[in-house]
Amino acid sequence: MELPLHGMRVIEVGQALAGPLAGVIMADMGADVIKVEKPDGGDDARAWGPPFGPDGETSLYFHGQNRNKRSITLDLKKPEDVEALHKLVETADVLIQNLRPGVVDEIGIGPKAMLKRHPRLVYCSIWAFGHEGPMRLKPGFDPLLQAYGAMMSVTGRPEDPPTFCGASINDKATGMFCVIGALAALRQRDRTGKGCLVDTSLFETAVHWVEGHVNNHVASGDIPKRHGTGGAVIVPYQVFDTADRPLCLAAGNDRLWARCAKVLGHAEWASDVRFATGPARVRNKAALLPLIAEALRLQPRDHWLAALEAEGVPSGPVNDIAELAASPQFAAMSMMQSLPEGGPRVVGLPISFNRRRPLSRRPAPRIGQHNQEILGRP
Repeated sequence: MELPLHGMRVIEVGQALAGPLAGVIMADMGADVIKVEKPDGGDDARAWGPPFGPDGETSLYFHGQNRNKRSITLDLKKPEDVEALHKLVETADVLIQNLRPGVVDEIGIGPKAMLKRHPRLVYCSIWAFGHEGPMRLKPGFDPLLQAYGAMMSVTGRPEDPPTFCGASINDKATGMFCVIGALAALRQRDRTGKGCLVDTSLFETAVHWVEGHVNNHVASGDIPKRHGTGGAVIVPYQVFDTADRPLCLAAGNDRLWARCAKVLGHAEWASDVRFATGPARVRNKAALLPLIAEALRLQPRDHWLAALEAEGVPSGPVNDIAELAASPQFAAMSMMQSLPEGGPRVVGLPISFNRRRPLSRRPAPRIGQHNQEILGRP
C-alpha cells in the first residue's frame, strides 16, 4: 500500500534515540529518511550491544530505530560537507537534529541559517533541557531527565529510593512530540508556503509526564509522594498479590468498584461510607487496601482474573517481557516483523493504516551505505 508520508523527504542529523526515533516513525509511515552519520563510527547506537544483529556488529537497538532509512556520511566540521548537506536539504521537507546543544550553530546548520536559505523547510531541534534558560546548552540523557524532571520522585514504593522508569520514556516521547510538531508545521506550510522551527526537549517531555503532579503542587503546595504501583487519586488502582502470582486491578470509578467488591466477596464495601465514593476510598486507602489484599490472597491469580473479567472489572496479569512476547494478544496484533535482506526481527510501528501495520521496506543501513546513490561519491 502507498503510505501516508510517501513522497516526503526527511533529513536526520543526530544519533542515539530521540532524533532517530522521530526519523524511524516518519520512515515507517513512508517518508524517505536520509540519516546523516559521522564518518568515524557513525551513530554511537550502532555499538549499543550485545545483542547484535546478523552481522555481529550492529546492535539490535540500532536495527530497531533505523529501519527504512538510507545512510550517508558527512563530516560537518568541513565546509564542503556542510555545503553538501545544504544541497541535500534543498530536496527535503523536514530536517531533524539532536546534536549536542550549540553545535549546529557553531558549524553553520542551525535553524537561523537553514531557514534563511531554505524557507520552506520544517526544522526540528531536539534539546536536552530546552531552547531557553540557564541549562539550554547542557547535554542530557533519559535517566538524567527522569531525575531532574522529578519523575523518579513519584516512581516506586514510598519506602524505597527514587526509581527510574524501565523504558527510555523521555527519549521516546520526545521523538513522538517532534513528529507531531513536524506534521503540524507541514500542514501550516500547506497554507502559508513557509517552513517553521519546531523545538522539543527531554525536559519538556519529563514535565509533561508529571503535569498532574505539578498542577496539584502549584494549587495546594503539597509535594507528591511515591505510591508504589498505586494511583494517587484512584483506589484500588494498583498491583496486588494473589495466592500465587500478582495481578493489576483498576477499578476506576464507583460502578466498577461496586462490581469489584462483589467479586471479592464483600459487596458491603460498596456501601460502606468509608469506601463508597472515589474521594472516600482515597482518604481511607490505608484501611481499604489491606482488606483487598487479604481477600485476593485467598485464591490464585487465574481465578480472580476470570471472575473480574466476568463482571467487567479491568484487571490483568503482571507480565515479564517473555510473557508479553508469548501472549496471544501480542501475536494477534502482529507486533513483530522481520527486517528485509536477512535482518533481525523487531517491534514495528504502533500505528495501522486501514487496519494494516506498515512493513519495513529496508533494513537498518550500513554506515554510508547510500553515499554513492545520494551524494555521488563513496
